[in-house]
Amino acid sequence: MIKKKICYALYCLIGSRLPNSGRRSSFGSAVRRWMAKGFIKSCGKNVNIQRKAAIPFDLCIGDNSGIGMRSVVSSGTTIGKDVMMGPDCIIYTRNHAHQRTDIPMIHQGYEEHRPVVIGDDVWIGSRVTILPGVHIGNGCIIGAGAVVTKSVPDYCIAAGNPARVVKKRDDDPSYGSSEK
Repeated sequence: MIKKKICYALYCLIGSRLPNSGRRSSFGSAVRRWMAKGFIKSCGKNVNIQRKAAIPFDLCIGDNSGIGMRSVVSSGTTIGKDVMMGPDCIIYTRNHAHQRTDIPMIHQGYEEHRPVVIGDDVWIGSRVTILPGVHIGNGCIIGAGAVVTKSVPDYCIAAGNPARVVKKRDDDPSYGSSEK
């Protein structure tokens, strides 16, 4: 546990402030990945954690995935393989309690954690907010600025506030085609 705390402190004090990395093989990215492997639950190969990203101890992140610059990932998040994440994304796994009206919300504490799961081969645009309990399926695209309040099925494109499915990726026969 002491090693985890040291790696976390190094990440917060030094690693998260290293220069931005355009490539997974850059110095800043390699140092952040090395530090993160020392304290997060599971870290795949070739992971790219961008500058000033806040990550929790229990994060699980798969091979070839990235966390965007200045993104905030809450405890209880699982990120699959080959996930791209733009800058300034926020993933919440719990919310303030607000059920009672006889007590101010500030005194009600928090709801239980509800994990967020992001599948494989997902593209999350910049400034996306993902709320507690959401599951984003494999092959999804989440449009920039979306607020994801509900789970998104596999191979769907979701956008808006609140995010809604606007298209399935396989609906377009030319998707991925090199012909124009």
